[in-house]
Amino acid sequence: MRVLGIDPGLTRCGVGVVDGVPGRLGRLVAYHVIRSEPDEDLADRLLNLDRSLSALVAEHKPESVAVERVFAQHNARTVMGTAQASGIAILAGARAGLPVQTYTPSEVKAAVTGSGTADKKQVTAMVTRLLKLDAPPKPADAADAIAIAICHIWRGGTRAKLEAAALVAARGRRR
Repeated sequence: MRVLGIDPGLTRCGVGVVDGVPGRLGRLVAYHVIRSEPDEDLADRLLNLDRSLSALVAEHKPESVAVERVFAQHNARTVMGTAQASGIAILAGARAGLPVQTYTPSEVKAAVTGSGTADKKQVTAMVTRLLKLDAPPKPADAADAIAIAICHIWRGGTRAKLEAAALVAARGRRR
């Protein structure tokens, strides 16, 4: 399964592409950071993010997209930008006809490190170890996006297959 993981943000949006199967070590395909300047017009920043994510989906041809779910922060301005970027990320996957799953930061941390309260250094170290990388992915936004992709492979990929099988079974019962 190839997953495009997205750590949404307006200034820096991390994107990681990982191939893998549940319960096994994966393989890093690529990672990117989509950047925009805080003083740019919001519409232009969102359009840049949309175009960049759509291009990455087309380039890497993932089977699914995993996005970090926006969580409450004390800074309303920051959470608004992250929520807008998250919407664009979800849209990029949906527009391509791909299943999209969201995960909380603690779900991602728990999947990758075993602790839902792990810090960024621990997540980066585990991503480096799990994918047998020569060096840690930088910046942290990229490492987080890769961790989101790993989380989806290990947790969401199985869940999505079970849901799809249940849907097929339910359709079969209606005939």
